[in-house]
Amino acid sequence: MTDQVTRVTATPEALKLIEQLKAQHGDLLFHQSGGCCDGSAPMCFPRDEFMVGSSDVLLGEIGGVPFYMSESQYSYWEHTHLMIDAIPGNGGMFSLERPTGLRFLTRSRLYTDEEWAWLAQHPAPLAA
Repeated sequence: MTDQVTRVTATPEALKLIEQLKAQHGDLLFHQSGGCCDGSAPMCFPRDEFMVGSSDVLLGEIGGVPFYMSESQYSYWEHTHLMIDAIPGNGGMFSLERPTGLRFLTRSRLYTDEEWAWLAQHPAPLAA
């Protein structure tokens, strides 16, 4: 097993879209809050235009962009590795990718027992 298990990764398609959005908008962040409608998709924002809450969990970075999830949503998803993809479609109403004709999508898989054991020893940090 590797020395570190990641909580979130991105497909090559998502990384390409992230680079495009960074070139256009500067520093970014992702937030996935859960819920219905737009809230169930990963949302991409300019970093200085979204206030991360003290109960948001930092899952890691994709394409050099931090990825946060609300603590309440994390309690449902903590047993899964998230894979962020970019597919044709309309993004969330307030997410930066909306006008590109692509949208970010979260795919997931359960962690193996070995991965889960490592993650239990390395909890995800809350936002500062």
